[in-house]
Amino acid sequence: MTMFDLDEILKSRRDTRHFTDDEVPDSVIEKALQAGHWAPSVGLTDATKYYLIKSTEIKKAIKELFLDYDKKATNQTDNEQQKSQYQALKLEAIEEASLGLVICYDRSVLNNFTIGTVGSNEAIKFSAVCAAQNIWLSLTEQGYSMGWVSILNYYEFKKLLGLPENIEPLGYFCVGKPATNYENQPMLQQLNWKQKLEKPFVEEISKLHLNNEVTPVELGGKMVTDFDLSEALQYKINNKTKPAGSLGMLEVLAKQIGMVFQTLEPKIIQPNMVIFAADHGIANHGVSAYPQDVTRQMVINFLEGGAAINVFCKQHNIQLSIVDSGVNYDFSTNTNLISAKIAKGTQSFLHGAAMSATELDLCFAKGSKIVKAIAETGSNCIGFGEMGIGNTSTASVLMSVILGLPIEDCVGKGTGVDDEKLLFKNEILRKVIENYKGSDDLDSKLAYFGGFEIFQMAGGMIEAYNNNMLILVDGFICSIAFLIAFKKNPGIIQNAIFCHQSAEQAHMKLLNYLNAKSILNLNLRLGEGTGCAVAFPIIQSAVAFLNEMASFESAGVSKK
Repeated sequence: MTMFDLDEILKSRRDTRHFTDDEVPDSVIEKALQAGHWAPSVGLTDATKYYLIKSTEIKKAIKELFLDYDKKATNQTDNEQQKSQYQALKLEAIEEASLGLVICYDRSVLNNFTIGTVGSNEAIKFSAVCAAQNIWLSLTEQGYSMGWVSILNYYEFKKLLGLPENIEPLGYFCVGKPATNYENQPMLQQLNWKQKLEKPFVEEISKLHLNNEVTPVELGGKMVTDFDLSEALQYKINNKTKPAGSLGMLEVLAKQIGMVFQTLEPKIIQPNMVIFAADHGIANHGVSAYPQDVTRQMVINFLEGGAAINVFCKQHNIQLSIVDSGVNYDFSTNTNLISAKIAKGTQSFLHGAAMSATELDLCFAKGSKIVKAIAETGSNCIGFGEMGIGNTSTASVLMSVILGLPIEDCVGKGTGVDDEKLLFKNEILRKVIENYKGSDDLDSKLAYFGGFEIFQMAGGMIEAYNNNMLILVDGFICSIAFLIAFKKNPGIIQNAIFCHQSAEQAHMKLLNYLNAKSILNLNLRLGEGTGCAVAFPIIQSAVAFLNEMASFESAGVSKK
């Protein structure tokens, strides 16, 4: 046979849908199946199996299976013209073809590896596909052909044929003498459904992709690039040695982190926690259980390593930074404190604006600068915490005016006020909102009702998103900062992990608005970023299982 003859056979091979009444001689099918047997077989496992169907009764039952599934395929479109065109196609010849062939692969061979090889469920499937192609070419050379029917419920198909659990069919193949050559082109091309490209896609890859870039890898029988990374991550998660979905929230986190870092093997590098501290003029009106000076005292406690957040960051090896965003105190210049002071606390918004428009802009700029410096160290994960007596009142008012909710839906006990003081807090904040006569745009409301540390966090979160960092959001007040960042750049939600649901009653409403789910619900209401630090090991566990847990294939474990 000349190479020209082989080319002609390759070009004339068709997925045939129209057959004559001619029988397929035994010698023809034997020669074709021998050609299939000569196909590549991974590890010489001989996993490909063939079943012949000549029974009219079985063919009829298989056709009914096809028609049931075909009806579902038809209903996938609401376009009546497209539906009509699809129904007019002859998609099978199960009863018309004189012979039926079921090409299968046997998963049980994976329990008997050839020495020196590693078994792969996908590779033995590919061996069976190679066999199918050889059979097709042999039939074509002998003047016969084949049609591949894959529109089937495979579970029902196996049950109908009595196939063992370990035998997996590629589909049902109609074999016979072709009634037409479809004008020497594929039927869908002949009917102008789709034209086959004249030349194959070929591209040389000459650059090695590193630094978390996703290089094409084989998953589930296809080459995966960052274009379909979401599907690849889900495939990787689903094929770990566990029932699908059994790791719950960890699976959601693993996929999210993989998408943020654009890789199938994400790593968290140099995690940082940043606490922004500032005072609030509204605290002077008795809305908190603690005096304003506690802000200063707690900042010193942070610097001396005595607060809860210090303990948790040390426990989980998280770098901790403390920022003076606007505390009503002059700290010593030789302390390990990031100075980003806007002023010594905001003004009381009971009587006027908390800050100026210039101070608002400065907050965003300073918060951005702090996070940018952290990102430049190589960190790709940052948690946000806060400290500021009175800042739950500020956060509640911001939530009310941004989302248009009654103040009662946005106010909680904060640092722990009693019921009587909570009523007072509600009344004074309602009065604050009623007194507002400013513009309706977001920035005007932010400047009037805001807090320095809240806006520095918002600016920092936006910068973290711009640097493709994981953003760990603490409780209610940090979530208000995130709400502001989200209003300015909605894409930021992709990078955010909400670490806990605060005991503040408004926090759940806010999470629902953001369509977000928190990792923990421990009745925390301390702030300081403690929820982020406590949740961090769970985030690490999500990364660890994605990167280190065995797959069904690598462990040789059967899926079902």
